[in-house]
Amino acid sequence: MRKQIVAGNWKMNTNINEGVELAKMIIEKVSSANKDVELILIPPFTHISDVAKQTKGTTLKVGAQNCAEWAKGAYTGEVSASMISSIGATHVIIGHSERREFFKEDNHLLFRKINEVLNNGLIPIYCCGEKLEQRESNQYFEVVEQQIAESLFELNKVQMQQVVIAYEPVWAIGTGRNATAEQAQEMHEFIRKTIASKFGKEIADGISILYGGSCKPSNAAEIFAKPDVDGGLIGGASLVADDFIAIAQSF
Repeated sequence: MRKQIVAGNWKMNTNINEGVELAKMIIEKVSSANKDVELILIPPFTHISDVAKQTKGTTLKVGAQNCAEWAKGAYTGEVSASMISSIGATHVIIGHSERREFFKEDNHLLFRKINEVLNNGLIPIYCCGEKLEQRESNQYFEVVEQQIAESLFELNKVQMQQVVIAYEPVWAIGTGRNATAEQAQEMHEFIRKTIASKFGKEIADGISILYGGSCKPSNAAEIFAKPDVDGGLIGGASLVADDFIAIAQSF
């Protein structure tokens, strides 16, 4: 049975005191969330260690928003997967649409990052998704298929089973436009079939695919009810403890 996951990507928000306080508020409320849902807090790098200490002994997991493609070396300003692992994180977001757009990260670079994450015993949350012009020109299946093939298809079956995928319809993030639950299901089903074409149906059926397009308490239940949607990668709503927990209760 696939794991249901709600992961909160805090992006470049909160200072360390605010981040620790947010984690505390979520911890206080987590008992009301579905125990079968895995909750992951993904703060900025500066907070990971402190948030991990706060969540120790709870069911909450902690992740990082990015990592370097290298194990170590003279790469000023970079943070390696081993460093992330050493401070208590268990997951790393790879290939978020903002990393692709603002930092020009391509699929081949992301494959190298995924390898680093897996080599250090961490779980990659691999993001894929199309922009507005690609949606409007009916290229969205082609775009997502290429993202998956170029970043994941060189993994072996054991590695692939460790990966979580997050579908981000970039055109529905912070734009006022919303993807419907049917559009989310259509793409999630396509992603699963794409994985099955390379790794087989059994592995594809076991992979959690999260929805990452402006998911909030008002639409989470409808989206999570779809058969190929296994949870959400949550942005803005993860910065409000009540909203984050409400989303976790939406299954």
